[in-house]
Amino acid sequence: MMSVSTITMMGSASVYASETETETATEAVTEAATEAASETEAASEDATEAGSESDDQTAADNVAALIDKIYVQERTDTTDADCTAAKEAWDQLTDAQKELVEGEEASPEYFGRDTGDASKDDPRNGDEIGDNELLVVSFGTSFNDSRAEDIKGIEDALQEAYPDWSVRRAFTAQIIINHVQARDDEKIDNMDQALQRAVDNGVKNLVVQPTHLMHGAEYDEMVEAIDGYKDKFESVAIAEPMLGEVGDDATVINDDKKAVAQAITDEAVKAAGYDSMEAAAEDGTAFVFMGHGTSHTANVTYDQMQTQMEELGFTNAFIGTVEGKPEDTACEEVIKKVQDAGFKKVVLRPLMVVAGDHANNDMAGDDEDSWKSQFEASGAFDSVDCQIAGLGRIDAVEQIYVEHTKEAIDSIAK
Repeated sequence: MMSVSTITMMGSASVYASETETETATEAVTEAATEAASETEAASEDATEAGSESDDQTAADNVAALIDKIYVQERTDTTDADCTAAKEAWDQLTDAQKELVEGEEASPEYFGRDTGDASKDDPRNGDEIGDNELLVVSFGTSFNDSRAEDIKGIEDALQEAYPDWSVRRAFTAQIIINHVQARDDEKIDNMDQALQRAVDNGVKNLVVQPTHLMHGAEYDEMVEAIDGYKDKFESVAIAEPMLGEVGDDATVINDDKKAVAQAITDEAVKAAGYDSMEAAAEDGTAFVFMGHGTSHTANVTYDQMQTQMEELGFTNAFIGTVEGKPEDTACEEVIKKVQDAGFKKVVLRPLMVVAGDHANNDMAGDDEDSWKSQFEASGAFDSVDCQIAGLGRIDAVEQIYVEHTKEAIDSIAK
């Protein structure tokens, strides 16, 4: 009996062991299957995410290519359609995709940067001009606020001064024209379009007032464009740019340069909270006026403006240029001049008609190569402030253009 009982118990133990092993094996298989499924799901998610990232970059690259296509100085038969296509493609991107836009010239800022209200501007590209047209020619700017305050400010002053003449606009920078058209749907004529518009409208007398600072490369290109249309009008006259005749060397100054020097310093000291340049100097403050610069022989104009500041007794006024042409106007040279003169506070302000890309980025930007950053990095100054305002909004400067236009109109009447 005892042996039978023992055999029975051993058989039960064997059965129990077999069942446990089976359950363990089943659990292992299930666990392995679950783990495999999780890995497959994770791999699928990674693949989906990678595919999504790839799709995002593809969409962004497409917009970058469309922007680069219109970032050109020549207008073509497809320019209008290209501008529309670029904006439509941008609008279809998600916020995340917009941050990925990067091309040879393209960046998220092309469409994404807020430069003000474009509706405040007037492209002045209408027909029904009449016999007399006053064409105001500017390089242009894509910064909406500056375009409205500076360029339109000059145009408005001229229209008010000469109500018998129809003021129209032309920009010489097709890159800017395309930018404004694509982003804001504002169409501005280039030189050929504006001149052809005048011809098509039967204009008899054409006066051209450039807003350029000097007789530089842009002025020369403008004159060349006008020469191709001169025989289409009864009379054509080109007014002087802002600073008038260039002169032979750095010592040659004129009434225009004096008026501009006085106007810009008056505005600068007022904005800085001083009563005069002399009061600012006593407080250790220097004003640096940053122009563009040029390799054209007219670059002597910048040295002439420095001479003019000195003639007015402004020991704390310094002229510089973005391009460093002439060489003594380069940023590092100007820093040295201001430092040697003993001034500890610096105010930077553009010597440009508009407060556009150069003023906002090259002068006042946060990049290490901006003028603001370079002055700060020198460690020589207690403070470096920026005034972002173009010359075109200053009434005294607008009146200089009014006088130049009057001389051109009078030359036709003789």
